[in-house]
Amino acid sequence: MITFNEAYQKVLDHPLNLGTESVPLINSLNRILAEDIFADRDFPPFDRATKDGIAIQFSDLVNGGHSFKTEGVAAAGSVQKVLSDNRNCIEVMTGAVVPENCDTVVMYEHITIDGGKVTINEKVTKGQNIHYQSSDEKAGALLLSKGKKISPAEIGVMATVGKATVLVKGNPKVCTIATGNELVEVSDTPKPHQIRKSNMLTIETALLNSKIEASSLHLVDDKTMIKNKLEKVLIENDVLLLSGGVSKGKFDFIPEVMESLGVEKVFHRVLQRPGKPFWFGIHPELKTVIFSFPGNPVSTFANYHLYFLPWLHTSWGISIDKSYIKLSTRITVSQPLTRFIQVNAEEREGEFWATPVVENGSGDLTSLAKADGFICLEPRNKEYEVGEVVPFVKTR
Repeated sequence: MITFNEAYQKVLDHPLNLGTESVPLINSLNRILAEDIFADRDFPPFDRATKDGIAIQFSDLVNGGHSFKTEGVAAAGSVQKVLSDNRNCIEVMTGAVVPENCDTVVMYEHITIDGGKVTINEKVTKGQNIHYQSSDEKAGALLLSKGKKISPAEIGVMATVGKATVLVKGNPKVCTIATGNELVEVSDTPKPHQIRKSNMLTIETALLNSKIEASSLHLVDDKTMIKNKLEKVLIENDVLLLSGGVSKGKFDFIPEVMESLGVEKVFHRVLQRPGKPFWFGIHPELKTVIFSFPGNPVSTFANYHLYFLPWLHTSWGISIDKSYIKLSTRITVSQPLTRFIQVNAEEREGEFWATPVVENGSGDLTSLAKADGFICLEPRNKEYEVGEVVPFVKTR
């Protein structure tokens, strides 16, 4: 049995090269950007009016009660107009190109229009209410760097520079596998000795946060059937995520079957709670990576976030997200197990504090809906104190 830190490093030591692919911009949400994005022109591309009002050429007359005659209207999306007489003005709408020979915009709220004459009623500052060309970014500027997770904000930036398709990091082909005779479909009414499939549905939906659509498989406790089905999915997938079948029970066949299929065990059993029976391996020829988590719901969920997601980030070549939080209560973690404790995260005066969730062990599925994540506490003789900063793995 190895420590959590040893297991964690061994998982990260076996990344896959997932490559890249081009996808339509609208389909790139939550994918990982695999190219740098540059400005294709100045931002904004022209001097832009930021208020509805009038555009003028500033002069001392402006603040001396001068009245202006309008020469027309400049609308957003129209070509630039030209002010022919500097003593006049052009009405201008928000987003329009500031007319040539104009250097100031006065909003409607600060003027009076009477009989075709415009009078300014407030003090004017030269250059006001204009968003100047290239004041945000110049043409050729780096706007987004590769390795960034694409949110709606990044999609907006890429749309602005005309990226109809975008290069993103490739996703692994994943199969989620539930094991056990006790499992029935979600739509079924279970008998007293049965439970509905929930673990892998939880993981399948968690994968969707990374835009990974996984296939699924249910293995009953029959060694020959398990071997036949695993042999097929090992060939067809980059990653297998299993739940159950790795403890010391008489029907926990996964380690034995994996060995018979040529899968190399990297480790089995970790000094941690929950998830001590965790099994990890790789097929040396197919390069398929196998995460075989214990079957208890909290164990599966914790190990997915603590091992698989960091492995996925490593395979993408991006940094692993690390968060920390303060403890709101004292906690003792005795040797030899690293503890993953479900907590609620509460913000207090700009700092986040963790309070353990009351649960009934790693089989308590309902506790997952009460927690914001896990704190990771290494075993030590000294008690963890209130206010101590500890690692925090977000799950929502």
